[in-house]
Amino acid sequence: MVEKKAMSKVQTKNRAAILAAALDEFSQNGFRGATLDQIAAAANLSKPNLIYYFPNKEAVFVTLLNQLMDKWLAPLREIDPDGEPLEQILNYVRRKVEMSRDMPRESRLFANEIVQGAPRMKEHLSSDLKVLFDQTRALFQSWMDDGKIAQIDPDHLIFSIWATTQHYADFGAQIDVLTGPKKSVIDTADAFLENLYTKLLTPDA
Repeated sequence: MVEKKAMSKVQTKNRAAILAAALDEFSQNGFRGATLDQIAAAANLSKPNLIYYFPNKEAVFVTLLNQLMDKWLAPLREIDPDGEPLEQILNYVRRKVEMSRDMPRESRLFANEIVQGAPRMKEHLSSDLKVLFDQTRALFQSWMDDGKIAQIDPDHLIFSIWATTQHYADFGAQIDVLTGPKKSVIDTADAFLENLYTKLLTPDA
């Protein structure tokens, strides 16, 4: 078996520059709207230089997606089955708001891909995310069955958390127009959503 040659510092730097530029382009324009010419220009490289690292646009996108997926799913993995249920869910909500504030490009990249039918994400959706979703749904249902949180549909609970947190990243332009700078709005999202989900999930006395 031939060992893969380690990249030089210049190659590592160029590859990182390509992926950083690609994140900007894909998050703004989606997979279909972004071009290799745009990505190369944003990375301050020629198109032939970019193709030396990635043979086509899909290779750039898939590499970027694979790198981001673990980071994106980390908050879901960190929910502790042995923790206090309401606090675990609220922590998850806080982490998702934090990611919308600090990683809006990543959120928009995933949103754009899913809107297009997720042709390059289906493997992740049907494997990594599906397994995590099923585990989380079962955990939430067990907490409900034990009377630790209110009885609601666990699927819709997860979907609602995604919708209420990722909105601040995916619809940032709309927020800027409707209420002013997005940052000032998202900085108050934690308190609002904590109150919302506390009321929703606290069992009746």
